[in-house]
Amino acid sequence: MLKLDHLTVIAPTLAEGVEHVRDCLDLDVPFGSRHDYMGTHNHRLQLGNSVYLEIVALDPDGRHPGRPRWFGMDDQRKIRSDWDAGRRLRGWVANTEHMDAICSSRGAIFGDKVDLPTADPTFAFSIPQDGSLPLDGAAPSIIDHRGDASYVATIPDLGARLQAFVLRHPDPTGIEALYLELAIRHAPALMAGLELRYQATIATPAGLKQLT
Repeated sequence: MLKLDHLTVIAPTLAEGVEHVRDCLDLDVPFGSRHDYMGTHNHRLQLGNSVYLEIVALDPDGRHPGRPRWFGMDDQRKIRSDWDAGRRLRGWVANTEHMDAICSSRGAIFGDKVDLPTADPTFAFSIPQDGSLPLDGAAPSIIDHRGDASYVATIPDLGARLQAFVLRHPDPTGIEALYLELAIRHAPALMAGLELRYQATIATPAGLKQLT
């Protein structure tokens, strides 16, 4: 029903996010786009198999969207706290063509379906009512590309390829049950940990690297 779409590095500033990924992967991730409808902006990098990496941050020149932003962007204090604690690869997004059913049955986790951009929608995204990450990031945000896969070709490909994606969590059994219930393809592997932390192993032209 769902499939891994992209990994998200959620940064206090875009410059900090790009620098962190450069330090981890030895790659300069190119600029992606400004989200005028959400007041954020990003850099993006292909990771193979229609999966990509997004570095996303609040756009200091952007406008408030008049509703909670995605990825917990309205709580900049928490983003900074997570960042300083080393929780920088902070979440992920899964794609589906069944968002209405998922939000209807699991709205307490995923929130509402929001059509974006607001004026001329081309995709839909799930956003909890307070804008927070679903289950603090243990559950994915959800996107519906409406059958359009052409966006992948617009994302720069620098030869990086995702090899492994792991989530450490205090309740790996409970999170795994949710992944199985939602039939998520290529969900993160789960391990027990004291707190939620992601790690991705990525093959790059310079060898295997770890993104955290």
